[in-house]
Amino acid sequence: MLRTVKPKNARSKRALKEREAKIVENPKTAIFVRGNQTSQVVQTALAELLALKKPDGIAFSKKNDIHPFEDHSSLEFWADKNDASLFCVGLHSKKRPHDLVFARMFDGQLLDMLEVGIESAKSMTEFSTGKPAVAMKPFFTFTGDLFDTHTLYQQFKSTILDFFVGAPLASFSLHGCSHVIALTTSPLPATSSTLLSTELPTSSLPAIHFRVYTISLLKSGQRTPRVELTECGPALDFKLRRHVDADEGRMKAALKRAKDPSRGQGKKVKNVEVDEMGDKVGRIHMERQDLGQLQTRKMKGLKRGEGAMDLDAEEEGARAGAEEEEEYVPEGPDGVGEVQAAVEAAEGRKKRRKA
Repeated sequence: MLRTVKPKNARSKRALKEREAKIVENPKTAIFVRGNQTSQVVQTALAELLALKKPDGIAFSKKNDIHPFEDHSSLEFWADKNDASLFCVGLHSKKRPHDLVFARMFDGQLLDMLEVGIESAKSMTEFSTGKPAVAMKPFFTFTGDLFDTHTLYQQFKSTILDFFVGAPLASFSLHGCSHVIALTTSPLPATSSTLLSTELPTSSLPAIHFRVYTISLLKSGQRTPRVELTECGPALDFKLRRHVDADEGRMKAALKRAKDPSRGQGKKVKNVEVDEMGDKVGRIHMERQDLGQLQTRKMKGLKRGEGAMDLDAEEEGARAGAEEEEEYVPEGPDGVGEVQAAVEAAEGRKKRRKA
């Protein structure tokens, strides 16, 4: 393991920051390694897979004494050294001829490995058609039920997607679609239908056919163009061999996605929501408003003149006087006459006010 060094300048600080975990990760880098002994078939397969992976592929020029299933410490060292998470190791021996080992790393440690044997290999140079463009995202097709039911085929499917899927895109253009990677496998033999697919030996499992086709968009007389596929290579046939399953806890951590605050994920902010269109919407709480103090449009007809103010003051005075008269009850035999006189006086004031 490499020791952690604190950055001494801005350049090394930027390099370490580039390696930190991100919400949207960079394209995964793959390293292609040759063992001590390799065959021409293995070298052809490594070169063709590297051509499809460019520019996110690194090829080691020297041979390396490496056996991933016995000791994978070298893979972890190279992963940390080159900031890579994918490996393709080419080996050849009498026991396992034309051997390829696909390995995936997570957090600087081995996640899983899958070994395949190469039954046949044809390079792009053997096809006279056009070649796929560099750094273009391919389409993928997986034909066969085993890619959804058998664990080894599911692992191989996941590994191939990690190798060649590239960076995520929000949208794409049809004219930018240059090639398709097609993987096909036949169903299980009829003699093994009584056994579970996981109980079968890897030697009896059907081969996987790896093909690449270029896409041609032709006129169709409609808005949608007519699509034609032309095989361009490489053409590889794989046979599944040994494998190393991922640790359950490490796989769970590898599949965990970071929460994006721009989409309303992560720590919930009070009174802030994200609607169906992805727009951030906030709710504001205010005190109860007094509509009597609300400022409206100023109009001349709504102004209160001096005469209206005097009239209001006179009405308030008359109301207060009426209340005093109602509360006053004189005593004695002449009390009824005084009350009647006061009522008549109040009615007279009201008539004069109306007039």
